[in-house]
Amino acid sequence: MATLAPASLEFTRLPHPAPLALDARTAALADPGFGKLFSDHMVTIEWTEGRGWHDAVVGPLAPLPLHPAAAVLHYAQEIFEGLKAYRLADGTMALFRPEANAARFNSSAKRLAMPELPEDLFVEACRQIVAVDGDWFPDIEGGSLYLRPFMIATEAFLGVRPAKSYKFIVIASPAGNYFKSGAPAVSIWVSQYTRAAPGGTGAAKCGGNYAASLVPQAEAMAKGHDQVVFLDAAEHRWIEELGGMNLYFVFDDGTLLTPALTGTILPGITRDSLLTLAREEGLTVREDRYSIDQWRADAASGRLLETFACGTAAVVTPVGKVTDPVEGPFTIGSGGPGQLTQKLRQKLVSIQRGEAEDRHGWVMRLG
Repeated sequence: MATLAPASLEFTRLPHPAPLALDARTAALADPGFGKLFSDHMVTIEWTEGRGWHDAVVGPLAPLPLHPAAAVLHYAQEIFEGLKAYRLADGTMALFRPEANAARFNSSAKRLAMPELPEDLFVEACRQIVAVDGDWFPDIEGGSLYLRPFMIATEAFLGVRPAKSYKFIVIASPAGNYFKSGAPAVSIWVSQYTRAAPGGTGAAKCGGNYAASLVPQAEAMAKGHDQVVFLDAAEHRWIEELGGMNLYFVFDDGTLLTPALTGTILPGITRDSLLTLAREEGLTVREDRYSIDQWRADAASGRLLETFACGTAAVVTPVGKVTDPVEGPFTIGSGGPGQLTQKLRQKLVSIQRGEAEDRHGWVMRLG
């Protein structure tokens, strides 16, 4: 699909008539939680067939006017990304690998028959929201300003075809820790549902994938678990990913394994970053299939030392216990955080927050 955009798209800044008062914002930022609090502004850019991208605006956060026949409401043409803005030690704000999010966003757009957004425009939109709402960063342990870029089909038309108009939006949400259980490691439920199938949209970051995970995730939580893990659709044997995170497995021979990207797994940016950091640590890294039966056997024998999940929201999270509805539960290592899990997490977070050397140019300072 054509993705016309001016060489330099100017952003119009609209004044906010009633931004949240400083004292109210300060109180809210003391305990923001995750995904419940939103900053004052949003960025919007329009796309229409024949004209391409236009009307880039930074304006007040507000409800979206949508026709009841808007294509997103009927045929789910919707994609999104998630990335964080951090405050560095010198007080400046920074993004972590936003160009990787931009590339994945376009990969999702192609799969959903939506227009691609020039990567520099994606990054600039993220810069714009941080510039106007950087004061919404929560100064708490593990705090960040979570950015949610997304695109929806807005054309009012009930025929089944790609829409001819879209809206790209970026909103910002001050965030604390993702998991609230307080446990040192999360507990996982093995779902009998399927997240994605070969040839489907598993590798795209689209809302439908997450809607399909809500019933199994609710089932997991009802049984006392933090997250759900999905197996492959064909054999219901091979481990794929959690509801919103990739998985890693640490073995006693120094090997680190993560399920291979076969088209049914989301190519996580945190996942990719950890692959690089693990290789720098001298670990043998494998991207391969790993079965639920082998996971259980390796945990029982002690060959498997650690399992951890990773993603933008939770960063790196240890997995302590796994429960299969047929075979029952098993424990990973001591059931708590493993040494390598903690080491890789600290290494990644230190780079993200500007506390360690950034050898790969991952951190984009915003001034």
